Amino acid sequence: MSNLEHHVRVLVVEDDTQIRKLLKVTLQAHKYNVYEASTGEEGLEKVSLASPDLVILDLGLPDLSGLDVLRSIRERSNLPVIVLTAIDREADKIFALDHGADDYVTKPFGMGELVARIRVALRHSARAQEEPVLHHGELMINVAQRSVELKGEPIKLSPTEFDLLKILAFNAGRVITKSQLLKQVWNEYDDSNRHYLRIYIGHLRKKLEDNPAEPKYIVTEPGVGYRFLAAE
Repeated sequence: MSNLEHHVRVLVVEDDTQIRKLLKVTLQAHKYNVYEASTGEEGLEKVSLASPDLVILDLGLPDLSGLDVLRSIRERSNLPVIVLTAIDREADKIFALDHGADDYVTKPFGMGELVARIRVALRHSARAQEEPVLHHGELMINVAQRSVELKGEPIKLSPTEFDLLKILAFNAGRVITKSQLLKQVWNEYDDSNRHYLRIYIGHLRKKLEDNPAEPKYIVTEPGVGYRFLAAE
């Protein structure tokens, strides 16, 4: 068990009693301290009182919209939020991610996957925002020098390719939506520019992947965006 997981407080905001019980038992088995809320109002109250390190948030709450709860959390805190939802519409996933969710898990879900997503979100939250060098397996990204090496060999990237890779690698393990990437790299969001994003992602894959058709670094989340796979 990693030190990161000890004494970590997880708030579960979920109105389904059985799912809440399952989450509590499983997370406690992984040494997390678990707090529960069955409504959005109760969840917001416990965010303030319990000071959780991470929130698992159901979108289908009986009083408030889960997205309203997410917005309220983001107004006061940057703590990681994993959205748990039975809604499988791409638009809802994109909206949640664009408005501050760190990740999403669709019901029905596997507990192993959820626990893995929790670990990734906690690592990302704990990591310093400005790391001089990022290491992911055989890939090394020197942020200050804007240089990249793969298997010890330098990789030449254009400024836009580097900016894309830096954002994805800084957020390793998290889904980054297409609109987030367009805003952060091009400082604007224009849906007509999405084809440029696909082109640049394609360029990165050709330079970084052994087989661009089966990427091990930058994977596509269909209809939503991209996820940089974190090296364990």
